[in-house]
Amino acid sequence: MCGSSPSVRQASARGHPFLMGRMLDIFKATVSFFRRRRIHRESFLFRLHYNVTTVILLTFCMIVGVNQFVKNPIICNSQMIPRDILDTYCWTHSTFSVIAAFKKQIGVEVPYPGVDTMRRDTPVRTQRYYQWVFLCLMLQAILFYLPGWLWSNWEGGKLKKLRMDLDIGFISSTDKSEKKKRLLEYLEQNRHNHNIWTYKYFFCEFLTLVNVFGQMFLMNTFLDGEFLSFGARVLQFMESDEEDRADPMIAMFPRVTKCTFHRYSPSGNVERHDSICVLPLNIINEKIYVFLWFWCLGLFVSSLGLMLYRSLLIVSPKLRHVVFTTRYRAIRRDCAELLARQSELGDWFLYYMLGGNLDNVIFRDVMHEHAQRLRYCSQGSRTELTDCL
Repeated sequence: MCGSSPSVRQASARGHPFLMGRMLDIFKATVSFFRRRRIHRESFLFRLHYNVTTVILLTFCMIVGVNQFVKNPIICNSQMIPRDILDTYCWTHSTFSVIAAFKKQIGVEVPYPGVDTMRRDTPVRTQRYYQWVFLCLMLQAILFYLPGWLWSNWEGGKLKKLRMDLDIGFISSTDKSEKKKRLLEYLEQNRHNHNIWTYKYFFCEFLTLVNVFGQMFLMNTFLDGEFLSFGARVLQFMESDEEDRADPMIAMFPRVTKCTFHRYSPSGNVERHDSICVLPLNIINEKIYVFLWFWCLGLFVSSLGLMLYRSLLIVSPKLRHVVFTTRYRAIRRDCAELLARQSELGDWFLYYMLGGNLDNVIFRDVMHEHAQRLRYCSQGSRTELTDCL
């Protein structure tokens, strides 16, 4: 290059801006590729309901399914009956525990909690749930997903269309100006037209509260009325003295149970055979439902607080203004106040959701420009106000 001609050096110099531009384009594309560009269409708590909880329940469903359909979920023993017949019978017809045996001393009075000799009138607790845990968890996952699916259809991709790649700061000035102009036109032409859209979202959040409340009673019915107090009894068990402990998880999900099988004897009489059955699947079930008790309780309390917060937002424009200015501090106070005065609930909610999906600087500029146009319209004549709105 030291001995190159002037024409070559000039061509090289002219190529530098082009090369730099290409490198910048490659850099922008790389940033855009690795940046997670998820559309934020709902609150974090809403996502916990329909997204995270659904994944958790489906994971539990897979774990239970593998142990139920691939491994052996029940093992019963009897010298008089073939094991495969007895296992199938006891799995499909349920097992039982002796209620009084849970309070007796293990290793002295009984071999295991819930396992004891019995007469025909001995009170027992029948376990019928274990073969339905897989299907119950699947149904719960579907019910948790429904509010999110409903909102996804009602939202209709509005936020994705309005975002228009404005969440990326590395876009050309021409594209940025054009897309900001289109967004401002939409905001001005559709003022006061988002109330129904907003109420649909609040309704879906309310459905999550109803769903988690109903599912707690669903699990309580499924587990014979033992679920609602299950977590509290587990905590009480952990804090009690060792000699006074009566494990509620074993009482609710016994690992060892009894099963009664009747058959004809060679003489034609009906014989009764009591066998001992081991339920290794209950070791997993007890952990699942302990987790679900605390998880659903946390979701219920949080959702109840969220519904109270949403109710206050609906009735209090002042609170909406405080929330907006606190969340988006880059917006000038006078602009935020103007937007609050001239916006309805649907307008405010759209602004709030856009702020979570646009680049911070771009969103600030859009809100400032929007507020300036609203100020001009409010100060102009009636004809000007009609034209710009």
